[in-house]
Amino acid sequence: MVKRKTKFVCQHCGYETPKWMGKCPGCGAWNSMAEEIEAVKSHSRALFLHTDEAMITKPVSITTVETTREPRIETDLMEFNRVLGGGIVRGSLVLIGGDPGIGKSTLLLQISAQLALKQHKVLYISGEESVKQTKLRAERLQVVAEQLYVLSETNLEYIAQAIEETKPSFVIIDSIQTIYRSEITSAPGSVSQVRECTAELMRIAKTKGIAIFIVGHVTKEGSLAGPRILEHMVDTVLYFEGERHHTYRILRAVKNRFGSTNEIGIFEMKETGLAEVTNPSEIFLEERSKGAAGSTVVASMEGTRPVLVEIQALVSPTSFGTPRRMATGIDHNRVSLLMAVLEKRVGLLLQNQDAYLKVAGGIKLDEPAIDLAIAVSIASSFRDQPTNPADVIIGEVGLTGEVRRVSRIEQRVQEAIKLGFQRMIIPKSNLSGWNVPNHVEVIGVTNVEEALYYTLGDGKNRWM
Repeated sequence: MVKRKTKFVCQHCGYETPKWMGKCPGCGAWNSMAEEIEAVKSHSRALFLHTDEAMITKPVSITTVETTREPRIETDLMEFNRVLGGGIVRGSLVLIGGDPGIGKSTLLLQISAQLALKQHKVLYISGEESVKQTKLRAERLQVVAEQLYVLSETNLEYIAQAIEETKPSFVIIDSIQTIYRSEITSAPGSVSQVRECTAELMRIAKTKGIAIFIVGHVTKEGSLAGPRILEHMVDTVLYFEGERHHTYRILRAVKNRFGSTNEIGIFEMKETGLAEVTNPSEIFLEERSKGAAGSTVVASMEGTRPVLVEIQALVSPTSFGTPRRMATGIDHNRVSLLMAVLEKRVGLLLQNQDAYLKVAGGIKLDEPAIDLAIAVSIASSFRDQPTNPADVIIGEVGLTGEVRRVSRIEQRVQEAIKLGFQRMIIPKSNLSGWNVPNHVEVIGVTNVEEALYYTLGDGKNRWM
């Protein structure tokens, strides 16, 4: 009897070792090694020698390759089409990740019904719910369609057989962590299962021209569960963000071979499902308090669209030996950096102050153009002096206190004008190269102290 060999595989990065280790040498994760039985390797060389010559592809000159624009299939959710780059591409493999209960299955079920109503055959495969549970959820969302087929299955062989028999145009897999291949001995959701199942689904999508959406679970750190190679294999990676206790959800593209990355779509969760938000800036600013210290508005670029959001800051004397720095929707390290700049370059004594910052509406901002608005919010709260509610503040802040140029300044300003803002504080280097509107006041600043002079000063004396 042949003894079966085993190996230990890290469930975070896929690192393999013949013996168990407490700490993974690849990613440094603790207690992530799981024992798996090694699969019997085939004689790849003999297989290669007997391969039909007609099946072997040959290199060709890139100048002789014919290209055509990928046709798009649009859904009724324009925000979803925007994130994908204009619609769904046939033969694409799309990965959607998000926290449990955030609305991934709801979004995909709505899209499935919309496509089915357009006479596209859709196969919805659920490994977590029965067929009856899927039907009840579809009735609650009022998205029942005749061309929408449902299947409750976790074995990939049966799933491939169902795809072959049904011949759908779109396939939904909910979720990839529940699907398994019988020839692999490891448990569903392990590194080997996720990698091999995704590779098989990719082959089905490319050879049959079927657009496949797969749902991926996320870890407690917020990253997609499974090996990192999962994100490299698929064509598009979408993250569904938001808090379960808030109604707004954000669908963000972090990888897209058929469109722009960092594009976002904003939805509102209602009793009948997800509804798209066509003007997110107005939604994020509708509950803004006028005349409150520590509140500023910034025009942030999310993909190709400018979005106006409110940044709130609360600075108060600390009662601890080390002051607290907390941020929601903004990088914590960026807040610490900007507070150091305000203390060193402007003279604000913030070393004994607690600072709490938040982006209203639950959106996450990560571009440099929000630096100046954060700095003004902190200074406004520290001095307990409100800013002008008609101001929009844009700019990147350097370590020497200078305000640096940002991209797409014209689009940001036009979005602010559309919502009724009357004054823009922008980097001085951004004043040239575009037509500055005459009916609004656009002020260029070179450093943080000058920006504070215009936003918190009286226009005659120093703001401090």
